[in-house]
Amino acid sequence: MSRVAWVFPGQGCQYPGMGKQLYDNYAVARETFETADEVLGFRLSELIFSGPADELILTHNAQPAILVVSVACARVLRSLGLRPHMVAGFSLGEYTALVVAESLAFEDAVALTRRRGLYMQEACPPGTGSMAAVMGMAYAELEAICFAASKHGVVTSANYNCPGQIVISGETNAVAHVCKTVVERGGRTVPIPVSAPFHSPLMEPAARKLQADLERIQIRPPSVPVYTNVTGKTVSCPQEIKQTLVRQVTSPVLWQVAVENMIGDGASLFIEVGPGKALSGFGRRIDPKIPFVKFGTPEDLDDVLDSHKEAWLE
Repeated sequence: MSRVAWVFPGQGCQYPGMGKQLYDNYAVARETFETADEVLGFRLSELIFSGPADELILTHNAQPAILVVSVACARVLRSLGLRPHMVAGFSLGEYTALVVAESLAFEDAVALTRRRGLYMQEACPPGTGSMAAVMGMAYAELEAICFAASKHGVVTSANYNCPGQIVISGETNAVAHVCKTVVERGGRTVPIPVSAPFHSPLMEPAARKLQADLERIQIRPPSVPVYTNVTGKTVSCPQEIKQTLVRQVTSPVLWQVAVENMIGDGASLFIEVGPGKALSGFGRRIDPKIPFVKFGTPEDLDDVLDSHKEAWLE
């Protein structure tokens, strides 16, 4: 039997209208959105479905919004009899992975990601920090460029997505200098639509506040292996899970390592569960032999079912 991995997206994939077709077609999705609205005390679902986009992109809105849509997607798949053998989430998506692995209660995850977003926004107000994807640049050369640009402000590698793509994060001026140098040396850069410089030292105040919140939250041992961003390896001890969630705020996302470890542990099919398709793109570059399929709308369901009929679990 195939071993199926579910992976969950992070911030940057949000768009107005995401999840609306699931809400309209599946009771379990409607219940998910309604529960999130109750937890937060306002209609997050209305912002998710109707925007405006400039409000949805704000960190404290985007993080719980993506979590809710991704969990709704996962619950639709589970209602149809599908189950993962292992899970991982990209940055924010790690909270979704823990919910799906029954380690973190959905209600707690909604509240945590809302506060996580607020803490990150407070740590670095909009416009003062940014992120950019860098393509076609060797790791060592990019590290040297970041070091040289540090005289203009904080800038560091933040995400190791796949071969040939690393994301940088930091103060806007320093990130701009790195991007300029990369282009001059033949590389390519793409700005990432986020409102804070995630996975950089600038997020340390957010990490401290999040740690206090996590100490009040119950986390259980996961029901399936969860691969963490901080090490790319599995984590199962509840206290260790809390520690990795704190470290994740300021540490690089080792996504390529996590995916490679999942493949090494037998994953032969990946389902990207939630809005967007970036993780599928990364996965195909990490290992072109392993199929990656996305599920974010009802139209995706046939591809999901066709791709892993052998992986149905009771």
